[in-house]
Amino acid sequence: MTKQDLKIVFLGTPDFAVESLNRLVEGGYNVVGVVTMPDKPAGRGHKLLQSPVKQYALANGLHLMQPVKLKDQHFVDELRSLEADLFIVIAFRMLPEIVWSMPRLGTFNLHASLLPRYRGAAPINRAVMNGDTETGVTTFMLKHEIDTGDILRQERIEIRPEDNVGDVHDRLMSLGADLTIDTVEHIIAGDLKPLPQDALIGEVEPTPAPKIFAEDMEIHWDNSAVEIHNLVRGLSPYPAARARFVTPDGEEQVKIYRTAVTGSSAEGRPGQIRIDGNQMTVSTGDGQIEILEMQPAGKKRMAVADYLRGARQIAGSFAVLA
Repeated sequence: MTKQDLKIVFLGTPDFAVESLNRLVEGGYNVVGVVTMPDKPAGRGHKLLQSPVKQYALANGLHLMQPVKLKDQHFVDELRSLEADLFIVIAFRMLPEIVWSMPRLGTFNLHASLLPRYRGAAPINRAVMNGDTETGVTTFMLKHEIDTGDILRQERIEIRPEDNVGDVHDRLMSLGADLTIDTVEHIIAGDLKPLPQDALIGEVEPTPAPKIFAEDMEIHWDNSAVEIHNLVRGLSPYPAARARFVTPDGEEQVKIYRTAVTGSSAEGRPGQIRIDGNQMTVSTGDGQIEILEMQPAGKKRMAVADYLRGARQIAGSFAVLA
């Protein structure tokens, strides 16, 4: 079998998926169809927003499908008519068996973690939030239970101390595209040896990576400085860690984008703010953390030095949960 003989349907939505789709198209692989989410209203005008995968598919003349329901008979019939040999899923949605079982060679997914670690919707965020020093990407065959199928291929990267989730996302996006092509090539060669995830349990413990909710973004100042620092890294640049400053002038909602652990021992109550020149530190459960970049409500992201030019009255105030 050659890359031209292998008919592929690609299913994905965000930029993370576009990189792999682009590698397939530019590499001459036979992508016979692309499936992405329906357009969504966005912004004040509720203008319909096309997914990055849709934009790429339209720009490259690919056969595009946007089903509202994945079990819709019209969609299933259209998908079947493409007679694809292989489906590739990257950052899409949970597929029904009628879809993932359709191609003769099955359906594989690219997941942004070293499975079975971080099964779920937010594996990159959770790895950084938990202070991990390593992560990676995995291709695996789909089955009924989410993110539990047999592993095909894996690649690892270091999470550097200065990395935030955006940095790790971008490196995994490129590494994931490499692994997608590598997996397809091994499928063509017929030499893959799928590894059940259960075989790794003990060496790697299954870890949930649920979607990020509002309560996950809130900073608890009685946590350790390292825990708070990792939370900020794991949510920057999006959706960003949240805090509320209580000042003599009232309360102010802020997003925190960048911090540093100072190494100083705890002074005062957790959440107490100290200003020293252009520096802002906050007491935590075990020390001090410096706030480096933030975004007050209704304003742009800025360095703390810029923020302090108009907010010096917050010295001695408290940062508390919203």
